[in-house]
Amino acid sequence: MTRTLSELADEAEEAAIEELENKIFLRQNLYALGQGEHGPYRRGGGQLKPGKTIFMGDDPRLPAMPDRPGLLDFVRCRFAIGGQQHLLQSARLARGNGVSGKMILACLLHDLAVSSFVRSDHGYWGAAMIEPYVDEEVAWAIRYHQCVRFFADPENGYEYPELYIKFFGEGYEPEDYIKRDYEYARNHKWYGSALEICKNDHYAFDHGMVLEWDEFEDVLADHFHAPEEGLGNDNTPASHIWRTLRRPSNGL
Repeated sequence: MTRTLSELADEAEEAAIEELENKIFLRQNLYALGQGEHGPYRRGGGQLKPGKTIFMGDDPRLPAMPDRPGLLDFVRCRFAIGGQQHLLQSARLARGNGVSGKMILACLLHDLAVSSFVRSDHGYWGAAMIEPYVDEEVAWAIRYHQCVRFFADPENGYEYPELYIKFFGEGYEPEDYIKRDYEYARNHKWYGSALEICKNDHYAFDHGMVLEWDEFEDVLADHFHAPEEGLGNDNTPASHIWRTLRRPSNGL
C-alpha cells in the first residue's frame, strides 16, 4: 500500500524523536510478533493449530499496569522513551516562553499518539485520545497542529522548520486534506493555540537533555482530568484507545 506524504512526514519526524533513545516499549502489534513457528495460527487461512487458543488479556512481555491506570502509568509502561523526551523538551520550552498552563499541557501532549499509539495522522489521533479529559481548546490545538506545522507564519513568530526541508526537500507540499484543514484552522479563533504548539515544538531534539515528568506534575494536576476508574475503564469515545494501549496483543 502506498503511503501518503503526510504519513512519510510523520515517519521522518518520529525517526528524529527515536534518535533520543533507541528503546521502544510499544511500536508494533506484539501479538503479531509472537506468531512465527510457535504462534497459534497455521500459515495462512487464520486456522488455529491443534491445542492453541487466541491470546487475550495482559501481555506478560509488557510491564504490568495498575487496575485503574492514569496517564503517567501509560507513560511509564507503554510510551516510547525517546518520544517522551521530545514531549518534555517541548513543554519546557513552552513554559520558558511564558505560555499558559493549558497550552503547556498541549505542548506536553502534542505528539502523544506518536509516542504511544500510531504515527499516521498523529494530531487527529492524539486529540481523540485526550479530548474527554482536557479543555476543548487543548484538544483542538493538538488536532490542528498537524496541518498548521506545514505553513510558515513569520508575522506570528513561526518559520517553516529547517528539519522539514532536510527531510522532504525544497517545495514539499502536503496533501489536500492538510491544506483544507489548515485553511479552516487559520480562520479559527484558536488558530494561535495550534500555532503555539508549532512554535514550541522542540525540533532540535536535544540528546543531552533528560527531563522527568515530575517537572510538569502541576500542569497535569490542573489541566488533565483523568477518570477515577482509570483510563480505558471509563465510558468515553476515547476509552477503547487506552484499552488498546494497555492490551495491544489481544487477538480480537
